Amino acid sequence: MQTWPFEWQVGWRYLRAGRGGRSNRFISFISGVSMLGIALGVAALIVVLSVVNGFQREVRARMLDVIPHVQVDAAAAGLDWRTLAQRARAIDGMAAVAPVVIVRALLGRGDVLRGALLRGVAPADEVNVVPLAQRLRDGPLAALQPGARRIVLGAELARELKVNAGDAVVVVSGAGEGEAAAPRHHGFTVAGVFDSGHHEYDSTLALLHIDDALAIAHLSRAHALSVRLQDAQLAPAWARALAQRLDPRVAVSDWTRANRIWFAAVAQQKRMLGLILALIIAVAAFNLVATLVMTVTDKRADIAILRTLGASPRSVMAIFVVQGALAGLTGTLAGVLLGLAVAFNIEAIVPAIERLLGAQLLPGNVYLISRMPSDPQMGDIVPVALISIGLALLATLYPSWRASRVDPAQALRYD
Repeated sequence: MQTWPFEWQVGWRYLRAGRGGRSNRFISFISGVSMLGIALGVAALIVVLSVVNGFQREVRARMLDVIPHVQVDAAAAGLDWRTLAQRARAIDGMAAVAPVVIVRALLGRGDVLRGALLRGVAPADEVNVVPLAQRLRDGPLAALQPGARRIVLGAELARELKVNAGDAVVVVSGAGEGEAAAPRHHGFTVAGVFDSGHHEYDSTLALLHIDDALAIAHLSRAHALSVRLQDAQLAPAWARALAQRLDPRVAVSDWTRANRIWFAAVAQQKRMLGLILALIIAVAAFNLVATLVMTVTDKRADIAILRTLGASPRSVMAIFVVQGALAGLTGTLAGVLLGLAVAFNIEAIVPAIERLLGAQLLPGNVYLISRMPSDPQMGDIVPVALISIGLALLATLYPSWRASRVDPAQALRYD
């Protein structure tokens, strides 16, 4: 400590001042409250941003477990899926392809009718494209044979229809071209149920063999293609490159377009929550203004003595800048540690709170997932810490400037 500049030593001593008169103890209390406010604000911001990141990660992971990285639909151009696959292989980064037929229909059981997205797949190819199919490979997916009229339902869809494996369901589809407008009914047997952990897909998706899907859609061949890439993050660029090589009538979409509105809403929410909680940190940081103003008033005699001993106004100002900066740094460091401790253990903390309250904080049918995820990222933590320290430094400027303007003669005269 003795090798530090005297401004640092005096500023550190003022920060620790808790002994002595009632005034010192009160100033120390206010300083502690300011640091606690900064710590809680920083911790809250880190936890909230980590939870938002966790939501994005979990939804993205569960989405990619069910859907392909890129989907190509050439029905409008009349291209066969094999032609699409040949052109797709010309672009680097592709790992596997599979034909697919998408049919929007209604599923019925008794007097219950639900809308569903029927995904006609070739089981041998689908397992290379979608992780969910890989998990179902030796189970329900193996039962999907051409003409067998078997279907695999999402867990929530099966629950709404009140069916289990072996039960019969009715697929209600539109009429084909040139046929009457009356819908057509197709009997299917439930081969099994899957649970992807993503409520949207569990409540709407159904898998069936591609030949059965072609019959329902009144098609003679598949015009759509599912693509799995070596790197899912490159899907948007890869999809654009493929679209440039195909007929403009061919629709090429990547996984980032699925739930695009949800992801945009989460990103906007993250920005707004960050702004609101940053204001909380700002309020706590500017409490330092009151602390330093009271300290300057209380230490007028000390300031006068320092000035008479040769300390410059700049040195006096530095003392109180150091005091405020150390308070801000201490509060920020405590907040970062507290925030990380909560963020890394939130999956254990939230269930404890739910048991205490007797209520579920994250209903799966509202938030897509039913547990609180967390993903602390350095790209969020570092800016939060820097903003907190910056606000604390900004809060020290006015009180420090006032301290540097204290007139030693007047201060000593009245003290």
